[in-house]
Amino acid sequence: MSDFRASLRAKIAAIEAHARADCGVLPFGDARIDDCLPGGGLPLGRWHEICGVGMEVETAAAPAAFTALMAAPLARPGPMGGEVVWVLRRDDLWAPGLMGLGFPPERLIQVCARDEAEALSIMEDALATVGVAAVVGEVEAADLTAGRRLQLACEKRGATGFLIRRRPFGGNARREATGSAAATRWRIASAPSEPPAGEFGLGSPRFSVELERCRGGRTGAWLFEASQAYEGNAYDPEVEDGTHPLRLVAELADRQLAPALPFRRAG
Repeated sequence: MSDFRASLRAKIAAIEAHARADCGVLPFGDARIDDCLPGGGLPLGRWHEICGVGMEVETAAAPAAFTALMAAPLARPGPMGGEVVWVLRRDDLWAPGLMGLGFPPERLIQVCARDEAEALSIMEDALATVGVAAVVGEVEAADLTAGRRLQLACEKRGATGFLIRRRPFGGNARREATGSAAATRWRIASAPSEPPAGEFGLGSPRFSVELERCRGGRTGAWLFEASQAYEGNAYDPEVEDGTHPLRLVAELADRQLAPALPFRRAG
């Protein structure tokens, strides 16, 4: 009888774990990208890797802004809403800037970690905490073991993780792990903004986005911008109309270089 009870408890635990892991998706609202993602949107209850380009590997300005826009719907009131914990290695996150993008700062909890190991540990604890909808962590790298631990932490409460690859103090890059447990991997770069038609000045922030890896989906590249409906409206309930804070502007063409033409001497 004791063996039967132990087996039954194990089966119930497995069912509960599966239910927590299947937390649905967060659609972008545009088939051009949602069709690339499993289930038609960004998988929730998983963790996602966001990388920068060039100096962004150190400053992480564009990756942080893009991540804040992806996480904003999880911080707003509703069935998916909750607190967002942002784990930093360098205390330079500018909350008013996030508010300008439409991220509600009253739902943000900032934690500054002493080193990589502590940052990953705080991420695990935060992901498994009641009331936390998403966790953002700025970490140089996460090997396969750390990635699996993050995923297990996501599955405990159904929270979603965003790991921004960042070297906050410069220096040489660590050798990347050969594998990753991330559901998706994104590479983000700033892109020139465009003002609305007939207006002058700067437009909404834009991002050149490449989805480099996607479990159960396919890769792609797009030009995104912050939705004008959300900018500066962190406290406006009328904005809660299901519109995603990121708007897809265009798909990016294949960036592979054309074959070089043979050199010919003039004359």
